Amino acid sequence: MIRKLALALVLVALPAFAQNNPQPDTQWVLDHSTLTYHMSHPMHDVDGISRAAKGKGICHAGECNFLIAAPVKSFDSGDTNRDLHMIESTRGAEFPMVIVRAQFPQSAIESPTIYADLQLQFAGQAVDYKHVPFQRTSQGNEVRITGTVPATCSDFKIDRPSFLTVPIKNEIPISVDMTWRSM
Repeated sequence: MIRKLALALVLVALPAFAQNNPQPDTQWVLDHSTLTYHMSHPMHDVDGISRAAKGKGICHAGECNFLIAAPVKSFDSGDTNRDLHMIESTRGAEFPMVIVRAQFPQSAIESPTIYADLQLQFAGQAVDYKHVPFQRTSQGNEVRITGTVPATCSDFKIDRPSFLTVPIKNEIPISVDMTWRSM
């Protein structure tokens, strides 16, 4: 009877021990990425693409923290004049990097949708975005993350550039397609 009671107590307590047992640290490195901003104007839509982002991440004590950075000048819209104007409008000479810090629970790393809290530093401003959804697929030790950051010009105090005296739309969503590798 005592053995059965002891076994029952162990079986009941086992999930509590498993929850208190921290997950092992995992380090990640950004293998390759495509970051695309979308700018819209009544006359045309433009996408600026960068494949120059670098990034690292670590999951420790139940929390994941990632850092991704890309040079502002690495975004290419297919028009050199427009790209130079974008660098000027976003104060890229003074603030040459777009930096993103992402944080989410380590348990989410296995989920098909990761909801991350982001801080995006751009054009001299730091803006927080909460609970941004990203889709996750994996193959081996690589994880592909896709999603969109709902950025706006006003978030970063950017004067909206104009074409024929009509400014671009305030929304400049940033599409993310990244492949991360665990180390």
